[in-house]
Amino acid sequence: MTVTKKKVTFHAHGLRVAAILNGPEHAEEKKKNPAIICVHPGNSCKDQTAGIYAGKLAELGYVTIVFDASYQGESEGEPRYAEYPAARVEDIRCAVDYLTTLDYVDENRIGVFGVCAGGGYAVNAAMTDRRIKAVGAVVVVNIGRGYREGDPIKVLEEVAKQRTSEARGTEPMVTQWIPNSHAEREEAGMTDIDLVGAVDYYRTPRGQSPNSPNKLKFTSIDSIIAFDAFHLAESLLTQPLQIIVGGVQGTFGSYKDGHELYNRAASEKKDLFVIEGANHYDLYDSPEPVSKAVEKLGAFYQGNL
Repeated sequence: MTVTKKKVTFHAHGLRVAAILNGPEHAEEKKKNPAIICVHPGNSCKDQTAGIYAGKLAELGYVTIVFDASYQGESEGEPRYAEYPAARVEDIRCAVDYLTTLDYVDENRIGVFGVCAGGGYAVNAAMTDRRIKAVGAVVVVNIGRGYREGDPIKVLEEVAKQRTSEARGTEPMVTQWIPNSHAEREEAGMTDIDLVGAVDYYRTPRGQSPNSPNKLKFTSIDSIIAFDAFHLAESLLTQPLQIIVGGVQGTFGSYKDGHELYNRAASEKKDLFVIEGANHYDLYDSPEPVSKAVEKLGAFYQGNL
């Protein structure tokens, strides 16, 4: 199916958010198209993995929207490179707002989908936005859980000192999500398959994008540590839920988080699909694992939107 792509913007908490709207050809001539909001991982942007899935879901007949998070990429927001979980969840709610203004979108058939931390944000948004009727998550990660591992108190103390320093006039501290190269990763002794995959995806021509510069506002880490993407899932996450993870486990913990989400979700219709032999980053862009994931998601949304 031929897909049309259009650059659009919508507003979220006073900021202009840059997005790409995908649709099957002639979608605007119909009045009742289902739609899916596609949410990118942390350290990512609309042009990477979430955009790949958005395009493939559009090929299946869905209007899809994928956007750069507030404070990141081509979207507005200061300070730059901040990762505020509350803002990222609100971005999704505002994307729903935007879709409801399109007369060719059926407001009763809107779903959400996310990759990695984007999956966690998608889940969290669905719990409090009942306009979202179905939830899909690929290699879902509870970003707060990830940042709470290790010594979160020490990190919070460092953030506190940095906030004080910046309040007194020092330059904002911008750190990085992952090593900037395989050489840097190897020098740091990082050999886990997910970290290898992260550098290969984000920092080489495989997936790199100017809208994903591997920069993170250090003082925004405090809000990440305090965030639990799955909080209240056992009571509020009642929509149909499709979770997809790779069978090869790594340090980012998407296999573990996927199983936890499945067990905690109140959804009566829920499914956990494990793609054996695939690791976290295989499900970002590798043709065969992505094809399997899209096939599963397509059947899921067809039955629930």
